Amino acid sequence: MPECELSSFESTGSGGQPSPDVEDARRAIERCHVLLSDAGDVSGERLANEALAAYQALTGASLNTFFGLLASQFSPNPDLIERWADAYRQHPSREVLGELQRAVEPPRRELFRRLNLASAGTATLIDMRRRILRGQDAYPPWAAVADDMPHLLRSWFNGGFLEFRRIDWRTPPTVLENIIKYEAVHEIRDWRDLRRRLQDDRRCFGLFHPALSDEPLVFMELALTKGLSAKVQPLLDPDSAVVDPASCHYAVFYSISSCHEGLRGVTFGNALIRRAVNSLGREFPRLKTFATLSPVPGFRAWLTGAARDGDRSSAEIVASLDKSGEGVPSADLQKHLVPMCASYLLLAKRGHEPADPVARFHLANGARLERLNWMGDTSAAGIGRSAGLTANYLYKLSEIERNHEAYVAGRKVVASRRVERLVHETH
Repeated sequence: MPECELSSFESTGSGGQPSPDVEDARRAIERCHVLLSDAGDVSGERLANEALAAYQALTGASLNTFFGLLASQFSPNPDLIERWADAYRQHPSREVLGELQRAVEPPRRELFRRLNLASAGTATLIDMRRRILRGQDAYPPWAAVADDMPHLLRSWFNGGFLEFRRIDWRTPPTVLENIIKYEAVHEIRDWRDLRRRLQDDRRCFGLFHPALSDEPLVFMELALTKGLSAKVQPLLDPDSAVVDPASCHYAVFYSISSCHEGLRGVTFGNALIRRAVNSLGREFPRLKTFATLSPVPGFRAWLTGAARDGDRSSAEIVASLDKSGEGVPSADLQKHLVPMCASYLLLAKRGHEPADPVARFHLANGARLERLNWMGDTSAAGIGRSAGLTANYLYKLSEIERNHEAYVAGRKVVASRRVERLVHETH
């Protein structure tokens, strides 16, 4: 049985005494109870710092025990919920509804609000959720703790509190180091690589929160180009020539990275895209075409799944891809892979939504699936996740609202005719 599920008389060391790990976790939990019971504003910050200091001292088994106790001791009281629910059914007054709402809310939420008073409280709570998310499969009761946090994080990280910044070579080194650290789509190999991504015909934008001033919540990289880019390697080449940004007609977003696993479920990408488009529109009034050069991260896995399910065409393609390993697939596969990728993006579903996560993101934001590109990303990662294909999603200002509404209302995948025609080639 995991430590977090042990009862007080089972969590013992030699001689029947609680183990040091359990004792450390209990002391930290006791500091949390003291913080939650305190009614004073003056003492709240001190108690919050004490509780977080006790938590930060935990490691290994003591940390597991702490999360287990957080799940079991700070959950709603079912009897109290039932009592106020019965009372509301009999007397549906505003006062009784308020009591029912207070009974339903887990005490953990108020605990997290108070812990946030501590110095570095916000950053510590985000890291706490990261740890819980990683462990909740092994310890299912932790999931309730992780689920309580987005309710608060969405309020604390409301778009009105976030600062939009352009990141360039003059940005403080601590921020630039975090850009290298958190880049999730196309690895930044060194400072020379980063410098090229920040030159005049490139832009990097991020959203920041006052509590995490040196760490972006999310950032995006884009290239100002004269045409709609089909291949990502030229955009990433540190030796590529810098062009005059005023001569460019396209802004091509080629990477967007979220930086904090603990903020999973709190969306920032759509707000970042809107602000980036507005910023670029002010800087380059003639710039009207905004597009992406995106990976298709679920495509290779979808193909493999279809092969396992007995689809002969998929099995033959997967066998050819496996034979090439991390190398570029044979050009003979192009006539098969590109139409199959179109079918994946337009027809494959996760529930009622597109199966591909990048497609879900851009379509929900009002983009149109414009084009598929053969060998658009020949890196090992690009071959591994997308069989080398990339997709262009087009943000046409006059269509964004209409496309967004079509997606929200019926999960419609808005695509160009050229992509729609590709689907018919697979049937």
